[in-house]
Amino acid sequence: MFKIISLVVLSVISLHLQAQSFESVVSKVKGSVVGIGVHDPLGAPKNTLQGTGFAVGDGKHIVTNFHVVERALDAESMQKRVVFVGQGERPDVLEAEIVITDPAHDLAVLKINKKVAPFKLAETKRLPDGREVAFTGFPIGAVLGLYPATHRGYIAASTPVVTPSANAQQLSIEMIKRMKEPFVVYQLDATAYPGNSGSPVYDVKTGEIVAIINKVFVTQSKESALSAPSGISYAIPVEYLQRLLQELND
Repeated sequence: MFKIISLVVLSVISLHLQAQSFESVVSKVKGSVVGIGVHDPLGAPKNTLQGTGFAVGDGKHIVTNFHVVERALDAESMQKRVVFVGQGERPDVLEAEIVITDPAHDLAVLKINKKVAPFKLAETKRLPDGREVAFTGFPIGAVLGLYPATHRGYIAASTPVVTPSANAQQLSIEMIKRMKEPFVVYQLDATAYPGNSGSPVYDVKTGEIVAIINKVFVTQSKESALSAPSGISYAIPVEYLQRLLQELND
């Protein structure tokens, strides 16, 4: 009886310590997560959040998805690419410059003039199915302010993916090659939303980046991603980001 009670007590203590550890990881992570958007001095609202990003390297380089920043800015209305830093109703709005992109792997790196606490990138080895991960970002934008939300799940599979063009006329040699040689992404058993694009996926124990959220599996229409989420999300393994950052530094 005493042994059974002791095991129960130890199990409860272990779970409590794990919870505390994850709470501390999330608390630290939040300071490295930023919003990606556009400032339009003639618009209403003037600032629009389009996705999530996170700081790496020297803290002035911000990673996000290419599809978050690929839309051209309106020069006539003097739009600017911006990064939202901080939390709450009045985050800092910093002008950002796109310094390098990797459309094939849906990655982009921006630069700002203020240092943000950077993430540490994990080793580039492929993670096994069942590995527990979490991601933090802005799933429903910034309607009430900049408040990062954290979701937890696990890697369900490593699966090949391609990005087909809207029609055959848009096919390039690079796109055709990619369709023949799809790259592998993580399929996550976790619910992400459109605003999570570019969110850092990290190890729940270390807080190191292992992937970047880039897609949500939609079962019905695009609008149903919010009302009826599938619970299936996709993320780009960190190895592709490592390559892009190496290219930037060369």
